[in-house]
Amino acid sequence: MIIAFSVTPLGVGEDVGEYVADAVRVVRESGLPNSTDAMFTSIEGEWDEVMDVVRRAVTVVEARAPRVSVVMKADIRPGVTDGLTSKVATVERHLAQ
Repeated sequence: MIIAFSVTPLGVGEDVGEYVADAVRVVRESGLPNSTDAMFTSIEGEWDEVMDVVRRAVTVVEARAPRVSVVMKADIRPGVTDGLTSKVATVERHLAQ
């Protein structure tokens, strides 16, 4: 599965980059395939391991913020691996035509 998620601390002011970096650090240290862009961090793996990483990412932000907002979108497709890169490669292939 791939989960795209964002964790937003609330009640800490406008500059939330430091808090988001804490969450992204948890994802990167997980060893699971991942990517981060301006809006979401995507992570790929089995259900339990992906959800555990998301939970831990939220927990590190929650430890420093009085309130946390989480948005998630999941692509659950058994038997597919390397979706983070293969899905983008497919789009790029079509763009090159």
